[in-house]
Formats: sequence, C-alpha cells, structure tokens
Amino acid sequence: MLRDHLISAAHLSRDDIEAVLDHAAAIDADPGIVRGRHAGRVLALCFFEPSTRTKMSFETAMKRLGGDTIDMGAVESSSVKKGESLADTVRVIEGYADALVLRHPSEGSAKLASEFVDVPLVNAGDGAGQHPSQTLLDLYTIRENAGLDDITVGIMGDLKYGRTVHSLAHALTEFDVRQHFISPESLRLPRNVRYDLHETGAEVREHTDLDEVLPELDVLYVTRIQRERFPEEREYREVAGEYRIDNEVLADASEDLTVMHPLPRVDEIAPEVDETARAKYFEQAHNGVPVRMALLDGLLGGDT
Repeated sequence: MLRDHLISAAHLSRDDIEAVLDHAAAIDADPGIVRGRHAGRVLALCFFEPSTRTKMSFETAMKRLGGDTIDMGAVESSSVKKGESLADTVRVIEGYADALVLRHPSEGSAKLASEFVDVPLVNAGDGAGQHPSQTLLDLYTIRENAGLDDITVGIMGDLKYGRTVHSLAHALTEFDVRQHFISPESLRLPRNVRYDLHETGAEVREHTDLDEVLPELDVLYVTRIQRERFPEEREYREVAGEYRIDNEVLADASEDLTVMHPLPRVDEIAPEVDETARAKYFEQAHNGVPVRMALLDGLLGGDT
C-alpha cells in the first residue's frame, strides 16, 4: 500500500490515498476489525516541536491497534540538549520501537532521518515543509462531506509557511479538484510549491480576496497565520488578523460549504461559525484517529 516511510504527500498516489481512506472508513464503522492486531508493537513519538492533535491521535491510534507508545519527551530534557544529532537520536530510538513519528522544526529533517532508520518513519511536520498524515485526514474529511472529484477547494491564510497547505495541495492534484489559493501577497505559495503543482498539470489560481471565489467553493480550508514561522515580529504583525471568517463573511457561500481548519486556530474563524452545519474542523481533528490507525496498520504490515 505505502512505501516504508511517509515523508511527503507528493509521494502518495491516488491508489495509496484511497487505500488508506477506505480502510479508515472501515475502521470508523467497526474499530473491532483491527483491535489487537499490533499487540506488542511500539510506536516512538519524537516531537521536537509542540503538538496536541497529531501527537495524541497517533498515540490513541497505536493503542487502539493493540500496541503501545514511547515518548521522547521535551527536547529540553533529552540528549538533544547535549548536542546529539538528529541522525543519532533516531538511530538510538529505532532500537526501542517498531515505527517512528517525527516532528521537527527544520524542513527536510524527516527525509534526512529516514535515511538512518530501517523501521517505518512518518513525517508529522518538518518546519514549513510537509505534513502528510494531516493531509490524509483532511482528504478523509473532504471525501466524507463533499466528495473528492469535481469539487472546488479554496485554501486560505498562511500559504508560505503552511506545511498542511503544501501537503494538501499536492495530494489534491491526484483528484478532479479545482484549487484556489487565497492569501496576502507576502504569504503566497512558495515558488517551489507552485512549480511542483504546475509540473503535475494543476492550474494555480491565486487571489488576495476571498469574495472573488467564495460562492463557487465546495470546501474552504482556513489556516492560521503562524507567528512562530516568521523571521521577524514586524512581518507577522503586518498580516495578523487580515483574514477572518464569520457568518457575515460566509453569507454569500454555498449552503453546503464545508469549512475546515487544521487547528489550532487563533482568531481566523469566529466561534459563531462553530454552531453552523458548515463547521467541520472538530470532526476533522477527530478523523485523525481512524485515519492514523489505517496508516499505521498499513506501515506495520496490516491487511490494508
């Protein structure tokens, strides 16, 4: 189903994606089909950056498969503080676990780490690079609410530093999806991402105003402006709060619009939207468990 590691969404074929999503749907309907399948297996959680949803959903997924997890813990209390290299860290932890999940602030770190281990490694976010397991749960949420062919998706917010955006945009090119990218000029898609999308034959439609495309969208994927990614505080303040969704903004949107967000949010979606049928971001977060169960089952040699 999958390669030995999951580093980038660009490496996922449509068949790969559909295999994971179909298996996740089966698990969602009946978790008992995989209960206990990976008893005795251990998943190592190596998070060099903060995480709530990704870390906890991977831990939950592994335990529901019958396995267990070990946690590297905070960087401040690990040997990384003593100067240990990433390569040495993952080589050591590989000896304790059957698979690794790695989050790291440096783009390219997951690819580097995968070259030093023989067990499956999942990239849980490498700086402003990729976040492919998030993409799989995003695609699952889109499929459950809007389908994955002949739809129009708007991706809005921090497109420059947003790794969830970069992953999702690549994966959507495997389907019949029209993509629109809405951002401040300073947070446009990086040139390399635009180039890669063009290479797949995708048309990159960029906008600074959501109103231009909102009525035609089936899905609106909102992202936060990531303060921690900006090299200077001044640059962050110039764009913070520029894009905010509330019910008034959504007045011209389709009644069937699906509003998504990888979370955490700051103020880019007003709480009043939470009470509408359009809001799917908490469902999206919950989908992380069956999707990551399906992913781990495949990587660890299940029946997917």
